[in-house]
Amino acid sequence: MIAQTPPMGWNSWDCYGAAVNEAQVLQNARYMAEHLKPFGWEYVVVDIQWSSAAAVNHEYIPFSELCMDEYGRLIPAENRFPSAKGGQGFRPLADEIHRMGLKFGIHIMRGMPREAARRHLPIEGSSSFCHLAANPNSICAWNPDMYGLKCELPAAQEYYDSIFRLYAEWGVDFVKCDDIAREYPHCRREIELISQARSKCGRDIVLSLSPGPAPLEQAEHLKTWANMWRITDDFWDEWRLLRAMFERAEKWCIHAGPGHWPDADMLPLGALRQCENPEEWTKFTPAEQRTMMTLWCMMRAPLMIGGEMTKNDDFTLSLLTNGEVLAIEKESWCAHPIRTGEEDCVWIAPRKDGNGFYLALFNLGEERKTVSVSGTELEQKGPVLARELWSGENREAAEAVSAELDPHDAAVFLIRTADNR
Repeated sequence: MIAQTPPMGWNSWDCYGAAVNEAQVLQNARYMAEHLKPFGWEYVVVDIQWSSAAAVNHEYIPFSELCMDEYGRLIPAENRFPSAKGGQGFRPLADEIHRMGLKFGIHIMRGMPREAARRHLPIEGSSSFCHLAANPNSICAWNPDMYGLKCELPAAQEYYDSIFRLYAEWGVDFVKCDDIAREYPHCRREIELISQARSKCGRDIVLSLSPGPAPLEQAEHLKTWANMWRITDDFWDEWRLLRAMFERAEKWCIHAGPGHWPDADMLPLGALRQCENPEEWTKFTPAEQRTMMTLWCMMRAPLMIGGEMTKNDDFTLSLLTNGEVLAIEKESWCAHPIRTGEEDCVWIAPRKDGNGFYLALFNLGEERKTVSVSGTELEQKGPVLARELWSGENREAAEAVSAELDPHDAAVFLIRTADNR
C-alpha cells in the first residue's frame, strides 16, 4: 500500500509560488538529502504552473501560454527546467533527485489545458480527441488554465490515463492535484478517474488532493480514492489560522490511517515568499512553530516544508530534525484531544507497540500559564516517567503531568509508567 505513514517532504509553493526553477529545486533537494533524509524527509515537489515560461511570483497569469506536447499533455517550460529539452520532460530532474535517495513530485490542475481542446489535439493512446473530453462549463474559479472533463465519457478516462503514463515515464512519485478536494459533488467522479489512472500507470504514485476544506461527510470517499486531501484552504504563517486548525484536527483525526491522511497543508517555516522578498521570514514565533509541529505530528498529518531550506537557521533545522517528535507520525495511532478549551488543549496518542503514549499540552491563550492534565483524565494510576521531547527533559511525576508554557506554545511528552521503563 502507498503512503503507509504520512508523507514528508518539501513543496516549492510557499517560497517560490508559480515561479520555481530547476536550480532552486535541486538546491533544496541537496539540502534535504544532506540534512533531513535520515529523519524521514524524502519528497521534493514542484508546485503549480511549471509549464508556464512566464511565471515570476505567486501570482497566476490568466490564460498564460503553457508548454504542452502534441497530445495536450503539459510539459516543463525549458527556460525554467533546462534539462527538459529534447522532449525529456521531468525525467532528468527526477533521475537526479532519485540519485540523492529522494522522491520527486509535481503539481497538476484537474482537467486538461484549454488550448489542447481548442486545437482538437488527439489523446495519446486513444482514438478520441481532447475537445471531446473537455467540459468548457467546468473551470477553476481562481486559475483559468484548464477545462474540467466530461467524466461520463470514456475519453475523459483515456486523457487521465495518458497523463499518468507520462508521469510514470518521467519517474514521478507524488502528484498533487488541485482544484478538486473541496469541489464536491461535481468533482466526485473526476477524483475517481484520476485515482484509477494513477493506479494503472505502472508506478507507485502518492495522490494528494487540494485545496481544502474537503467536506467531512466525504471522508470515506476520500480515503478510498486518495492518499492525502486538504482539510483547509491555503495555510500561512498567521496565528488565527493555526488556532483554527485545532477544530479541524479534532474533526478529521479519526480518519488518519495507513494509505490515507488528512492534510493540514504545508509548514510555513523559515524563508518564505522568496520571489517577492528574499529577506522574508516566517511570521510565526518560535512558540507557534513548536505548536504547529506538535499538532501536525499528533494528528499524523503529512509534513511538507514550505520554506527555502538552504536558508534554514539552527532553530528551523532543530524543528525538522527532532527525531523523537517526528516519530509520533509513525509510532502512534488513534490520536485525539482529551480536552479542548479556549485557553488550552490536550491531545493524547497511544504508541502502536503499547509501550506508553504521547501527550501534547497546548497553551492557546495570550498569557503564560501552566497547562495540566490529571491522572483521571489520562486514566492513569501511580507515578509516570515523562520525557518532554522538545527539550529532552526527563522527569518522574505523580499521576498528573503539567508544563508551564508561554503564549501559543506547546510541550509534548512520551509517557511511560514507572514499571515500564
